[in-house]
Amino acid sequence: DLLPVSEQLQLIRALQPDAKTIGILYTTSEPNSVSAVAEYEAKAGDYGFTIDAVGVTAQAEVPQAADTLLSRKVDCFSNLTDNNVVGVLAAVLEKTNEAGVPVYGSEIEQVKLGCVASAGIDYVQLGRQTGAMAAKVIRGEAACADIPFETIASYSNYVNSDALDGMGITLPADIAQSAVEVDTAA
Repeated sequence: DLLPVSEQLQLIRALQPDAKTIGILYTTSEPNSVSAVAEYEAKAGDYGFTIDAVGVTAQAEVPQAADTLLSRKVDCFSNLTDNNVVGVLAAVLEKTNEAGVPVYGSEIEQVKLGCVASAGIDYVQLGRQTGAMAAKVIRGEAACADIPFETIASYSNYVNSDALDGMGITLPADIAQSAVEVDTAA
């Protein structure tokens, strides 16, 4: 479930053309989060952003870390697939919504929970891709060792119109044409 970082940065730039700093909360012991932050930091300058990342070691630290980023006046948050942060996403969204700071998710479920948008992955699609790989093994068409590592090759722009409206963000027409509106009632 490798995140499409460049696409996420493009989306943030399109939705917040004047934004300068993206805040990221991450768990310092989750290698997926550490590598994602490094990729954000490496690519952010290409889109005119700086990254302000705050690491945590436990889920209980996430709300305070969110307060830290908010006090630093970040323009938005970009959420990762970080287990500790996602586990208390509702608390983060409560704080950011009150402060008027949008949060971009990394996958469709986070957008359903209240993030404004995401250039992200769909875990159902990921499951189908994984199932197809497993089926090759079960049918005897390939051994596990013979199947190459795969990541999701495609992503979608997911949007939550209610969350966008709440932040006063207008969805550009070119993004609206292909974006997937999430069902927040589900």
